[in-house]
Amino acid sequence: MPIKILCVAGARPNFIKIAPLMRGFAADPLWDARLIHTGQHYDERLSKVFFDELAIAPPHLSLAVGSASHAGQTAEIIRRFEPVLEAEQPKAVLVVGDVNSTIACGLVAAKFQLREAFAFRGTTRSRPVLIHVEAGLRSFDDEMPEEINRRLTDTISDVLFVSEEAGLVNLKREGVEDHRVFLVGNVMIDTLLHARDRAKHSPILSQLGLEAGAYGVVTLHRPSNVDDPTRLVDLLTLLDRIAQRLPLVFPIHPRTHQRLAACGVTLAADRWKTIEPVGYLDFMKLQAEARVVFTDSGGIQEETTVLGVPCVTLRDNTERPVTILEGTNILAGTDEAKVLTAFERALSMERKTALPRYWDGQAAQRICSVLGGLFRS
Repeated sequence: MPIKILCVAGARPNFIKIAPLMRGFAADPLWDARLIHTGQHYDERLSKVFFDELAIAPPHLSLAVGSASHAGQTAEIIRRFEPVLEAEQPKAVLVVGDVNSTIACGLVAAKFQLREAFAFRGTTRSRPVLIHVEAGLRSFDDEMPEEINRRLTDTISDVLFVSEEAGLVNLKREGVEDHRVFLVGNVMIDTLLHARDRAKHSPILSQLGLEAGAYGVVTLHRPSNVDDPTRLVDLLTLLDRIAQRLPLVFPIHPRTHQRLAACGVTLAADRWKTIEPVGYLDFMKLQAEARVVFTDSGGIQEETTVLGVPCVTLRDNTERPVTILEGTNILAGTDEAKVLTAFERALSMERKTALPRYWDGQAAQRICSVLGGLFRS
């Protein structure tokens, strides 16, 4: 009988990471993989379009939790996920990344008692095996909600899959046993490489009247950058100085859109193209042809590294140091002088594609292979 594994996704970055995993599980008769969509991101622009473009099968179940405060959303996911485990009785639960869905479903799985025990790695257990994909990343900034989610999820997980070697160092420092940890590469890059050729045919540049290499891209969504009205206005004022030299395309996240409206901010149309969030293929095209990308997103730091596009990260820290050490990422913070210096450096950089260890499009296959060995043994 196939091993039932519930794969949890809830937000835009999760869908990108889960797509190659679902393909991998579908190709192996060992698995009965079922996708659970928590509904943390429910807007079609941040959810359905990714299912369509990445050819992810419809979820087995949708919890439809919607938006709320961190505590409220986490609590609601916990409340709705426990009955799913009771009905499904899975031997494994796989969570990805660092969003509220990750820690919420991880907590439920770690405490849940199945009706029938089973053998795993030489022992008998009555709880589902909890698997964390993209484990070990650390910003060392406890003001980031994602950092709390990462640390807690790693602590309670049985199997931890790491995307870069810094994750191995972090987990060892925290006392996680070596037999629980596997360096496999980056599933986000699996999706990027799988979709890269299709993204090249996106019409987004012509639709927006852009020329390759003649614009920059901006993304902002971190609470530290968008929740404080003064900081948000200061940051956009700084970026507007850059836009006077290089037009900027700004796909506005719904959270950021609300903050902009509250601040009464308007951006000059002659140097800014403010647009709704776009699908995965369109955004990949925008990134790939940009002169520089300004972001506070972790995933975009990784994508630009592989695309060879200079990236200026508008944060004081990053949980993805390999993008600086081997890639195209410049950690600038939000100080005006540092951001402008980083911009000048980005303009002078040669485009170079970087593929850190195991960022080769095969991470999901490695994960499925490791899990197959663990369960078969």
